[in-house]
Amino acid sequence: MKDLFYFYSHQYPKLIDQIGEHLLLTALSVLLACLMSIPLGIWIARKQRWSALVLNISGILQTIPSIALLGFLIPILGIGIKPAIFALFLYSLLPIVRNVYTGITNIDQTIIESAHGMGMSPGQVLRKVEIPLALPTIFAGIRTATVINVGVATLAAYIAAGGLGEFIFGGIALNNSTMIVAGALPAALLAILLDYLLGLLQKSKVAHLKRSLSYTAVVIALFFTFTAFSKGQQTKLKAGFTPEFIGRADGLPALKKSYSLNISNVVLGPALMYKAIYEGDVDVISGYSTDGRIQSYKLRVLEDDQKSFPPYQAALLVRNDLIEQYPQLKRVINRLSGLITDSTMTYLNYRVDQNKEEVSEVARGFLQQHSLWREGKDHNKTLVIGSKIFTEQYILTDIYKYLIEGYTDFKVESKKGMGGTKICLDALKAGEIDMYPEYSGTALQVILNQPNQSDKSPAEVFGLVKNLLQKELQLYFSEPLGFNNTYALMMRKKEAEKLGIITITELQQYLTE
Repeated sequence: MKDLFYFYSHQYPKLIDQIGEHLLLTALSVLLACLMSIPLGIWIARKQRWSALVLNISGILQTIPSIALLGFLIPILGIGIKPAIFALFLYSLLPIVRNVYTGITNIDQTIIESAHGMGMSPGQVLRKVEIPLALPTIFAGIRTATVINVGVATLAAYIAAGGLGEFIFGGIALNNSTMIVAGALPAALLAILLDYLLGLLQKSKVAHLKRSLSYTAVVIALFFTFTAFSKGQQTKLKAGFTPEFIGRADGLPALKKSYSLNISNVVLGPALMYKAIYEGDVDVISGYSTDGRIQSYKLRVLEDDQKSFPPYQAALLVRNDLIEQYPQLKRVINRLSGLITDSTMTYLNYRVDQNKEEVSEVARGFLQQHSLWREGKDHNKTLVIGSKIFTEQYILTDIYKYLIEGYTDFKVESKKGMGGTKICLDALKAGEIDMYPEYSGTALQVILNQPNQSDKSPAEVFGLVKNLLQKELQLYFSEPLGFNNTYALMMRKKEAEKLGIITITELQQYLTE
């Protein structure tokens, strides 16, 4: 609890911004859904032959996984608030439409007939009889949609739409439980608060409902105005960074310390950064020096002239008890030591990302090229190898899988795309996986919580990490594969040439001119 209060005291301005963004996403999406769903629910209550079709379509939209839905919308609406609001709008349709339809159709027909008998027109019956009687049910649908959207809106952080998901995904990537709670707790409280406020509106008399809604709208508008002014002035260029890069000590904080870098930035999922910079949504992105998409998207890697980023040598992280029980496994995985250079890894990534070759075929081809390929034997035991959620990890996972199966009696099952460092590490410690590829820089600062060692050589950093992992966590770090996949800042090559920016220092100088 003490850590949480400390985190909030240092991140208070950002927390206010994220709450405002979260409210905006939720409020606009539910409002748009009400504008469409309430008339639609009334219509299908009148034309009941269409009710099954409308409710089934709404139900299908509700079942689409949120990440997949956002992925479908990005090519059409781009990144940012538009696809997020549209996705949340679609998720809001079913509970509101269904409750409007249910509320109206369940009204006692004798009441409707009495209203008609008193000379009321259909419009008057709707406004003065049906809507008031169905209002509790309608509000229940709106409350359900609101609570759902508060939860789903956390995913908007992956597409630069902001919200409390930034803390949550940053915490997952950084193995920081306090950061996860710092985002999840306000989201939960926000859902409870909005449900409570809507409950008060639901109990209001119809005559007072407009006034209550007006007061609510004014409060929300004032809050949005406050958060908009609190964001400060935007810089000449805009960056797109992953939650991990923003929060890690060797990411954006290191750049601020080494270069005093001050650049406006949005949070993006790793797979979206390249699309965003290619389409001009952002001007600078974080990435990895061996990423095959650098060439595909015609990017320039800015030189880290102040040596802000530590070395990131890749190796396999394995449970120590496994190495002690099967010493031959250690010899096999270390056959890859020094074989994969920076250029080799970049080319392997390029083949998958740009040429769309199968990961398994790329891995197999690499082993064949180095005379390491063997067909798998009869397997008596099974190992599980995991990976993080990017191309390079998938390739390394398959290379190790085929190597181990060819030279040992183990069958290897792979669990690819498990997420960030925290998820993979927790799975390794819990015995759910036996190994996964990791990097010396990540292990140093995210797993071991050690200070930046960029002043040391890659070999010195690797040796320090290897010893600490063995001593503190009883994990074996294999010999380095040979490449250094360090963090990097990237710009579109044409724009960097036009502005004369080659180094990160020159980027900072341009931003402060």
